[in-house]
Amino acid sequence: MRNKKINIFIIAGEVSGDALGARIMRQMKTTANFTGIGGSEMTACGLKSIFPMSDLSVMGVIEVLAHARTLSRRINDTVRAILDIKPDLILTIDSPGFARSVISKLRKDSEGRKLISNGLRFYHVVAPQVWAWRPGRAKKYAKTFDKLYAFFDFEVPYFTKYGLNTIAVGHPIAETVSENLKVDSTSSDKVITIVPGSRMNEVKRLMPMFQSVVETISSCGYIGYRFAIPIVETTAEYVKNEIKNWSVQPELVPAHKRYDLYQHTYVAIVASGTVSAELAMLHVPAIVTYKMNAITTWLLKHAIRVKWVSLVNILLNRGVYPECLGPAATADNIINIFDRIILPSNRTQMINNLKLADNMWMRSSGAPSKIIADDILKDISDR
Repeated sequence: MRNKKINIFIIAGEVSGDALGARIMRQMKTTANFTGIGGSEMTACGLKSIFPMSDLSVMGVIEVLAHARTLSRRINDTVRAILDIKPDLILTIDSPGFARSVISKLRKDSEGRKLISNGLRFYHVVAPQVWAWRPGRAKKYAKTFDKLYAFFDFEVPYFTKYGLNTIAVGHPIAETVSENLKVDSTSSDKVITIVPGSRMNEVKRLMPMFQSVVETISSCGYIGYRFAIPIVETTAEYVKNEIKNWSVQPELVPAHKRYDLYQHTYVAIVASGTVSAELAMLHVPAIVTYKMNAITTWLLKHAIRVKWVSLVNILLNRGVYPECLGPAATADNIINIFDRIILPSNRTQMINNLKLADNMWMRSSGAPSKIIADDILKDISDR
């Protein structure tokens, strides 16, 4: 291993990637300097972020097109920063479209080609769910990246068959979930946690529906329930302004305190995404919902190859978490499901089903961030 610190250019485009990036950085803090794109957690770990992570927090066909000019500018900014810094390795976490665009430009640039010929490598964390839809992405990943860190063993063959070095590391969220945080099915706490997501477009789409859900629960004879919303930096101000008009004011909880909130949550109503995995690991009963624009809804309806979008449902091949997606994402549907979940017997049964996935989240070989960090350091030292 070299005496001087290595330089890693790291890119995370959303809150979950920022959290994982920070954990990886902490594993390597004595051996590496980090520049790139990230949020508050990565910045706190020493990242020099070249622009706000929120510029990349875009999801959906229409949304990406609407932000095309900003994304194009940020791709060029990122390429220039990489050419200036000349890092030892580029590590991208999720945000695959942005990562591929950056790498493609580097491969076409004469200076970028020189960096690559001198050993610059592209490693990516989070395998796309090719087993669910668009399986052709596996081949594209093999042409783009030099190594892929997937979460689960069953994902590995989809990529290795195209020659992409792929390692299963376990689900990163499991690192932060300890046994003493598991939810007690006999708890008398009646906190309803509302999670509208971390991307501005999804939050704007879901908040009116969540307002209706909260106000209905509060006004229709449900006794003793109170509400809370964990907020993230990318949407905090918007959420704060939105709830000013609600007849019931939920408690706003900073994202870094969300696990304390989840520990006392009776039922969660959440946007589809990483949060549903967090809640499943913590054994929190939940309803998963998502609203999309009409074009994205149509595309997913014709492309999706699995029954569910929640990871715990997919892993167990059963509908543990009820899902209200697309046209089914209505306040009435959520309230109807809520009525069933709050029955003690149904809530206990859901918690017992969530426990069936406990041994699927983490590998026996260690924490995902340490597996990734150790592998990167070994690869660089072996050059």
